[in-house]
Amino acid sequence: MYLEIVSPEATLFSGEVTSVAVPGVNGDFEMLNNHAPIVSLLKEGVVKISGNIELAEVVQDKFTKGEKDTTLLKINSGTIEMKDNKVIVLAD
Repeated sequence: MYLEIVSPEATLFSGEVTSVAVPGVNGDFEMLNNHAPIVSLLKEGVVKISGNIELAEVVQDKFTKGEKDTTLLKINSGTIEMKDNKVIVLAD
């Protein structure tokens, strides 16, 4: 599936991923390929991106590496939309 993470300053990441887990206001949840359409608010926490991703050098300091092929991004709040195997995260 395709993931795009956008902050007020810039697009932090866009590319193919295996899965993405986010801190929803009603609890953490994870989306895989062919997930049902969803729109949700996000709370402070960590976005966990699974897959072999490459980050632009200018945004690498915003991300940390997790276990195996997991990349982490700390957010304060945001919104997520999943539709037709495209995930858009508007992160603050």
